[in-house]
Amino acid sequence: MKNSIGREIPDELLAGGREIFRGNNHRDGYGYTKAGPKVRAAVKPQESKVVPTLRAAIEACGLRSGMTVSFHHHFRDGDYVVNMVMREIEAMGIRDITIAASSVGSAHDPVAAMIESGVVTGLQTSGIRGRMGEVVSHGKLATPAVIRSHGGRVRAIEMGEVHIDVAFIGAPSCDEFGNARGKGGKSDCGVLSYAMVDAKYADRVVVITDTLVPFPNFPPSIESVDVDCVVVVDEIGNAKKIASQAIRISQDPRELKMASDCARVMAALPYFKDGFSFQTGAGGPSLAVNRFIEPVMRERGIKMKWALGGITKPTVELLERGLIECIVDTQDFDTDAVASVHENRNHYEISTSQYANPMNKGAFVNKLDFAILAALEIDTDFNVNVVTGSDGVLRGAPGGHPDASAGAKCTIIVTPLVRGRIPTVCDRVVTVTTPGESVDVLVTDYGIAVNPSRPDIARALDEARIAHTTIEALRDRAYGMVGVPDEIAFGDHVVAIVEARDGTILDVVWQVEAHDA
Repeated sequence: MKNSIGREIPDELLAGGREIFRGNNHRDGYGYTKAGPKVRAAVKPQESKVVPTLRAAIEACGLRSGMTVSFHHHFRDGDYVVNMVMREIEAMGIRDITIAASSVGSAHDPVAAMIESGVVTGLQTSGIRGRMGEVVSHGKLATPAVIRSHGGRVRAIEMGEVHIDVAFIGAPSCDEFGNARGKGGKSDCGVLSYAMVDAKYADRVVVITDTLVPFPNFPPSIESVDVDCVVVVDEIGNAKKIASQAIRISQDPRELKMASDCARVMAALPYFKDGFSFQTGAGGPSLAVNRFIEPVMRERGIKMKWALGGITKPTVELLERGLIECIVDTQDFDTDAVASVHENRNHYEISTSQYANPMNKGAFVNKLDFAILAALEIDTDFNVNVVTGSDGVLRGAPGGHPDASAGAKCTIIVTPLVRGRIPTVCDRVVTVTTPGESVDVLVTDYGIAVNPSRPDIARALDEARIAHTTIEALRDRAYGMVGVPDEIAFGDHVVAIVEARDGTILDVVWQVEAHDA
């Protein structure tokens, strides 16, 4: 069956009440009763929840084969918690585990072998990278992985579509009763926004920390009322690896030109006024937009009311210079952001539900004026791919991309026309992670295109004398430079389901042939 963006969804995936994607607003007004965890009362006086070992915590939580465990990814490439927990689970002979993580990456390469051995048979996540992405793409996971946006993950947990038996939450500091924070130890990560929903909805919650602090550890990101056990280990992560190579301020002239053009587009639109709101992605060109909007803001005497999302040094600098009134934070991408959220009283931690859940009464993304984001690919229908590479292998994450795009008044994709010998603008993306109805403008190093559904933006650019073209013309130029890419030879087995924010099926990922997997 074809969904509203023309993607074929196999009928067998629609069993059990699943629906195909019918547009961003198809489920507006949908009502549901929130799921709830099993709560075991503790009314006796209790001095400590600290248990001596990770194994003791796993045993106390009654984890057994066939259950679902969850993790957060605030430590990014520096995370030690996932591997630590999964190795203990494997050593205990527990199998058939589903991992429901906010994201998994190259730091978790050892878990790939557990997929091949059957210790892990399910994966629900907002991102798959590294060796895990390869083994899933090659059909080694027993069931199709489910890929959701950050907002979609919270929605699925709150609606009961994902039930977490045991949540394992790495925390830079925690007291003996379970009050946990993203700061206060040797592995500070800033915030614990992704883990908040896990703590509230999991049947059992284990906090793993390398810094035990006196009670009460306030204000907590994770409250003791939701925590069953606390485990103290030597190290939970390497805070220096929170930042990745992709999260950098670009010095590339090509990328700086794109950032400058993006700022010009923003400045030409009616939303660019005193009190506007803004979210940028973590790519070099999109981060550099901060540099180019600052002089325009000063010239016009305007300030940003609030900035949202994953936070980096450029956004923190705008706050410190008085050009942003406040930052609303769900993830810190570098050490400057980690420091800011705990030192600047106008830098706030919020939950991922507050950030992007499409099924609550109003997430922050719904109040965005601008979202400036990147893409691996974008097609002539403005559909964006940020999860699979040109070879069809899972290498990325939707993250908050579909959420911010759907909510913002203007979503601008900033990406080079080609990468190496691969066209970025194409006829049909490998995998749709953000539907074209959410995307308004494309800025490349060879020109700007406006979605035909936004003639108001095209008129504003014309009035500002900003040249723009069609996305088809950009595609033709890309193909003229590097040729039309060969089609990927997929198998007939679905290895992953890409859910839209509302839980309907947006696209599927097909198995690719294994070579050295």
